[in-house]
Amino acid sequence: MARSSNTTQRRGEIVKALQTVIASHGYERATVQLIAAQAGLSPGLIHYHFRDKREILIALIGVLGEYVRDRYLRAAEGALDPKAKLRAYIDARLGLGRGAQPDAVAAWVAIGAEAIRQPEIRDVYQDGIAAELRLMRELVGDFLASENKSREGAARLSAVLMAFIEGAFLLSTAARRVMPKGYAAEAALHVVERFAAGEPDAGAGGG
Repeated sequence: MARSSNTTQRRGEIVKALQTVIASHGYERATVQLIAAQAGLSPGLIHYHFRDKREILIALIGVLGEYVRDRYLRAAEGALDPKAKLRAYIDARLGLGRGAQPDAVAAWVAIGAEAIRQPEIRDVYQDGIAAELRLMRELVGDFLASENKSREGAARLSAVLMAFIEGAFLLSTAARRVMPKGYAAEAALHVVERFAAGEPDAGAGGG
């Protein structure tokens, strides 16, 4: 049992080290030596726990997904209505408050770039995006219903919101100096509200 716990801890340290390294160096330049140095481990221990760098990256995708879900659940603890829950989700994804990890955002952008190049990474990345879209559709649909609007636009609005979030991540990583600080969460909520205002009423839209 202790050995298993130690293995889990070591793997977590290695995955976290990759997150930090690719946030500042990118995936291609994230050598096993750099990852080992960041984790305070020998390169041999990296290879003991993971076959290769790509396997660590796949594990990181899962870790980042858990981080986002955990941050949302904490933010939503006091949310009593659909709008508050949607706001909690947007804050969890884009907010700069407690629990924000800028290197996690930069790492996610690097993962997206690798998803273009590597089919295996693309499959795992798409699974993560699909899971987020399912949660978005539920939250957005509930928000539309609370505004007496048809739910039919929930999938479309969720796709727009996802594109906004991913674009904000890219800009916060690649053009941080020129983007207004802290704009993203408020702007995303504004987009949702404006979209909702233009949707047909529930009775008229069949939702």
